[in-house]
Amino acid sequence: MKKLKKIVVVDETKMNSAALEKLNIYAEEVEVFHDYPDSEEEIINRIKDAEAVLVSWRTEITSQIIDQAPNLKYIGMACSLFDDESANVAVKHAQEKGIKVTGIFDYGDPGVIEFVISSLIDLLHGFGTHQWKKMPVELSGKKIGIIGLGTTGKLLSEALLALGVQVYYFSKTRKKVWEEKGVNYLELSELLETCEIISIHLPKNVTLLNQEEFEKFGSGKILVNTSLGLPFEEKAFHSWIQQNGNYALFDGDAKNSLSEEIQQHKNVLIQEKSAGWSKETQNRLSEKVLENLNNYLS
Repeated sequence: MKKLKKIVVVDETKMNSAALEKLNIYAEEVEVFHDYPDSEEEIINRIKDAEAVLVSWRTEITSQIIDQAPNLKYIGMACSLFDDESANVAVKHAQEKGIKVTGIFDYGDPGVIEFVISSLIDLLHGFGTHQWKKMPVELSGKKIGIIGLGTTGKLLSEALLALGVQVYYFSKTRKKVWEEKGVNYLELSELLETCEIISIHLPKNVTLLNQEEFEKFGSGKILVNTSLGLPFEEKAFHSWIQQNGNYALFDGDAKNSLSEEIQQHKNVLIQEKSAGWSKETQNRLSEKVLENLNNYLS
């Protein structure tokens, strides 16, 4: 296995200490930063002589930054890489320069599922400070729609089916295997009209819900969002959340793109912590980042 001259962990990737220590196996020099650079100039200063960079989803590695790192051969994203559009790295530009870019998958999903289900149960039963209906209601028998049937959507479907929920989904591609399991496909407009609760699991920079969609969703409903960024038009959401009986649930990552005004709305319930973050998540993230680096060097 070849060894790199220098690896730079450009920000707080949340890799565990054991994994950070193992980076010394792969490079003659390792430099680790535990904060987030606040400017493009700072990022360039950190990575300008690196052969490999590891980066979280919070730091943008633009084309201009890549061009200022002449020795760069590898960018390891300590986050998901769905496509160029949703990535915080200029993937296409890097590839054109012969730089390998990798991402990781399926590391924080179990925690997201636990957040969605526990938050819904709290709201439906009134275990917290809010209660959806006048009387407590059970999750069993409810019609829940999932927008985005990737890994998180599939795990959520499985958990909800086990709890006796009527599960529906909308995705850009049909998932016949999951339809056979009892997860029913509906076009987006029909999903919004049919379901009492919607849970959104989309890549960053994908917007599906606008004024028309929120009008179809209507009142007395619950929206759950754990996606990064806003999968909806904020003005339309603001109008919707003010209707009678509507609630929205966000985890700490999903709420970051919300305006302060919407965050303060009484029916917008925000968990300040990231739903997908746990000790187990950190271990999976660390292992997958190292595995990608090892595969590249091998």
